[in-house]
Amino acid sequence: MTSKPLSGNAVIGQSGGPTAVINQSLVGAIEKLAPCRQIKRLLGAHHGVRGIVKEDFLDLRKIKRDVLERVAQTPAAALGSSRDKPDEAYCEKIFKSFAKFDVRYFFYIGGNDSADTARIIHEMAAATRYELRTFHIPKTIDNDLRVTDHCPGYGSAARYVASAFAGDDRDNASLPGVKINVVMGRHAGWLTAAAGLARQDDADGPHLVYVPEVVCHLVDKFVEDVARIYDRFGRCQIAVSEGVQDETHTPVVVALAERLGHRVERDSHGNPQLSGTGALGDFLGDYLKQKLGEGKKSFRVRADTLGYPQRSFAGYASSVDQAEARLAGRTAAEYALEGTLDGSVAFKRAAGRYRVTCFRAELKDVARKTKDLPRNFINRPGNGVTDAFYKYALPLVGELPVIGKLF
Repeated sequence: MTSKPLSGNAVIGQSGGPTAVINQSLVGAIEKLAPCRQIKRLLGAHHGVRGIVKEDFLDLRKIKRDVLERVAQTPAAALGSSRDKPDEAYCEKIFKSFAKFDVRYFFYIGGNDSADTARIIHEMAAATRYELRTFHIPKTIDNDLRVTDHCPGYGSAARYVASAFAGDDRDNASLPGVKINVVMGRHAGWLTAAAGLARQDDADGPHLVYVPEVVCHLVDKFVEDVARIYDRFGRCQIAVSEGVQDETHTPVVVALAERLGHRVERDSHGNPQLSGTGALGDFLGDYLKQKLGEGKKSFRVRADTLGYPQRSFAGYASSVDQAEARLAGRTAAEYALEGTLDGSVAFKRAAGRYRVTCFRAELKDVARKTKDLPRNFINRPGNGVTDAFYKYALPLVGELPVIGKLF
């Protein structure tokens, strides 16, 4: 739906877990909005919606071009991010600030929750007849936003994960044993699946890939998988999503803690702590030692949690991801300036040679619910990825290291 052009101020905010290219979207929006006379002031909200209610803004037109370009190449949210999830009372404070600063354009760069925030704000503006253009600019390394083919931020995180696994696999081959690497992904396995891009032949790791979309049978299947690979190669490299669940739909980190007699950290909402902790890798390692290591002095098990560098590693972003993230920011600004009232920017992949076009998605179709890794991207045993996934993901990550081997 479109309407007449509006004259007033614009606010841009960033929200949720940052990515390596989130600032490309910010700069893309600034590039398009800054020259427009109908935008009287172009403001950046410090720490998302929290900055809006605190009236904590940066004048984005005062930032020099060379500084903006450096910011675009820098990971993490340059404006500062926020995990706040506004309810109606919170949004009333947002509108009070908008009215005070005559804000007529609002752009929010983020994931599912950010899309929902944009939806709530748009609906409240419509209900109170406050003229406002509201746009969500997509971002998430989880790649789990609905409607769009993929999300800005995913390609760079996937490139990091694939490269980290490729190097770690050579380390594991040098000093053989079982190596477990835990990858971000509470509900969706897109990023963990990217570990599979590291493989150049059947002997390469990751030999096993476990994602939340497929049950992990701890009692039998998991141990059998590891034993089979270890017997064949004398080693085993494993990729596992932090949110992987067992057959009772209990997070594996919780199930293993109960079996091993350990305590699980929980967040302020009582949910098991998945990110920022090495518990899952340590528990899986201890479990494998119990089940497979008895009587084997040379049975080595090590575990790492890849952690925040997946989304913040500097100087290694995918060039495709960078370009598309900036395109998403510019396109959101174009839609709003043309008079479109609201929406989220989405990508459509063309058939044949890789390229994308943008289209406007409805906020209600993007907000809250997530998109799982499709079943045809996961192999039938549920412990690896398929050629269909490789075809989907490789264009997004860009060139990967070529590994040389002597054996």
